[in-house]
Amino acid sequence: MTVDTTVTVRVPAKVNLQLAVGPRREDGFHALVNVFHAVSLFDEVTVKAAPPRQPRALTALTATGQSESHLARVPLDATNLAARAAELLAEETGAGFPVDIHLDKRIPVAGGMAGGSADAAAALVACDRLWGCGLPRERLLDLAARLGSDVAFGLVGDTAVGTGRGELLEPVASPGRFRWVFALSTRGLSTADVFGEYDRLRPDAPEPRLDTALEKALASGDAVTLGRSLSNDLQPAALSLLPELQRTLDAGRSAGALGALVSGSGPTCAFLVGGGDEDRAAVAGREAEVVSALRATGLCEQVVSADGDVPGATVL
Repeated sequence: MTVDTTVTVRVPAKVNLQLAVGPRREDGFHALVNVFHAVSLFDEVTVKAAPPRQPRALTALTATGQSESHLARVPLDATNLAARAAELLAEETGAGFPVDIHLDKRIPVAGGMAGGSADAAAALVACDRLWGCGLPRERLLDLAARLGSDVAFGLVGDTAVGTGRGELLEPVASPGRFRWVFALSTRGLSTADVFGEYDRLRPDAPEPRLDTALEKALASGDAVTLGRSLSNDLQPAALSLLPELQRTLDAGRSAGALGALVSGSGPTCAFLVGGGDEDRAAVAGREAEVVSALRATGLCEQVVSADGDVPGATVL
C-alpha cells in the first residue's frame, strides 16, 4: 500500500450573503445567522511529513502567495489556526508525526473572507489523510467547530446557513451560479475590533433571523433579487473603523453592481455583478465596468473576480 508523504488541500474563501448579529452572549461570542457562500478564491495547504526536530514541535509553517505586507499578518507559529488544527487532531486521535505546513495564500489576509479559518479546515483534512486517521465527516466538523466559528464552513463549502456562533451549518438551496467582484483593501481590520465596535453601536441588538427574501432569491437563482437582499450587520462597525470603505462600496454600486456589501468583518468589499439565467455577455460587461470603477478609486490594493458557489476543502 502506498503511504502519502505529502497531501495538498484546496479550500475556498467565503462571502457572507447575510450576517445577522445578535447581542453578545455570556461566553463572549455573539448569536449569529450567517449565510455563507463559497467563492473561487482558493488557498492551498500542503502538509508534508518532516523529520523529528528540536525543540520538539509537531508543526513548522511557511507561507507564500501574497504581498509581503499581507504575509506579515500571517502568524507562522503555534497560534496559526492551521497549526492549531493539526495539534487538535493529534490530541484527539493519538496519531500524528512532525509535519511541515505550507500555506499558498490567495484568499485575502485579514479581509473578512475567512482565509485563516479556511486554512484550518484544509489542515484538518490534509493531516487526517497524511496520518491515516480516517475520521468521519461528522467528527471533522466537530473539531472544526472547536477551532473557530468559520472553520466548519471551510469543510462544507457551497452555500449554507450557520447558526449558534456560526458553526452549526445547514445547506441552503442555491442552484444558481453567481459572479462576484472583490475589492481588496490595502488595510486590514481586526475581527475583534469590528465586533467591539458593533457592541458599542448596537447595545440593543435583537436576536438574529434568517432573511426569507434572501433564501428565496438563492433558491430561484435570481441575481437581481439576491443583490437587493445582501446584508451585513457588521458593516456599519467596519465603516466606522475604516470610513474609506464607503467610497469603495459607492463606486461599485454606481458602476452597476447588483448588490454590494462589506464581506464579514471586512475590509474586503464584495460586489454581485450577475448570474443565474442572465446573458453572459451582459454579466461580463457589468463586471468590466465595476472592476474599472473600483481600480479608479485608488483605494484597492487588488480587484479580483470569482464565481460562487464552489465546494469546500478538496484533496488535490
